Amino acid sequence: MTATAPVIVIQKRILVVEDEALIAMDLKQRLKRLGYVVTSIARNADDAFCLALSQNPDLILMDIHLDGDKDGIHAAEEIRKTLDIPVVYLTAHSDSFTLERAKITEPFGYITKPFETDTLRVQIEIALFKHRTEQKLRQSEMWLSTTLRNVGDAVIATDRDGRIEFMNPVAEALSGWTMEEASGESSSEVFRMLDPRTGERVANPVLRLLTADGLRALSGEYNLRSRNGSVALVQMLVSANKDEDGRLLGLV
Repeated sequence: MTATAPVIVIQKRILVVEDEALIAMDLKQRLKRLGYVVTSIARNADDAFCLALSQNPDLILMDIHLDGDKDGIHAAEEIRKTLDIPVVYLTAHSDSFTLERAKITEPFGYITKPFETDTLRVQIEIALFKHRTEQKLRQSEMWLSTTLRNVGDAVIATDRDGRIEFMNPVAEALSGWTMEEASGESSSEVFRMLDPRTGERVANPVLRLLTADGLRALSGEYNLRSRNGSVALVQMLVSANKDEDGRLLGLV
């Protein structure tokens, strides 16, 4: 018989930002009963930022209306600029103006007072899950972007309308456009294709594929005229970029 290693459960650490002492203590007790660790209780926006910076909690419960010149939305905005910590708002006010201000800071949840303990738990777990998912997505995108930037061939990705979403350095060099300049531009404007036999402008193969009844890979040789007027013979392969459900995202 082999011994089974004990399962270690890491408690999530939460910073509470609440200027009303009784509410703050009640919230702390509720969180402890739910199995979370309260790192600190901040009373104002400046303390919230300093404690978030020094303690790096897993999540922040932020009351919107705080004493002082800065409210919880100001604090959340400062934290978002510096730290990757999900913020869930707590407030007794749910008017449209407050909601619009709060949405700018991209919160991970919004709890209206008074609330039940179960509601608190559900909102926290959803926020933590959403944050983990977004982190994984960012890491995946960074890995993919780094890989494509180091590919020896020119790589271009468009959206469903044929607008440029990504170009690697080789594509930048061939086209004469930087990624910053080309982002959102039509691929036909950035990649000007010529018939290698006649030198005449040809219809952009990217747009041709997007308007086809059945999406398929497309390849061919073209002359590519760069932004500075130079011309290079290129072999182009265009294929559909789809999500896991088969929906068209664009072309590569």
